[in-house]
Amino acid sequence: MSYNKTVIVTQKKSPIGRQSYQRKTLIGLGLNKIGRSKELEDTPSVRGMIDKVKHLVEVN
Repeated sequence: MSYNKTVIVTQKKSPIGRQSYQRKTLIGLGLNKIGRSKELEDTPSVRGMIDKVKHLVEVN
């Protein structure tokens, strides 16, 4: 399967005080500071990671 689509994920909130898996998920997405953005492939695994931290990020 070939995924050519991408999504831009921007961190909007801090993981301080959140569960440790949420901090690890942000690091897995390549985010670690508020305001940072990453362009990622739109795959089911990335969508699942975004869903775990949807309250901390913004997706475009």
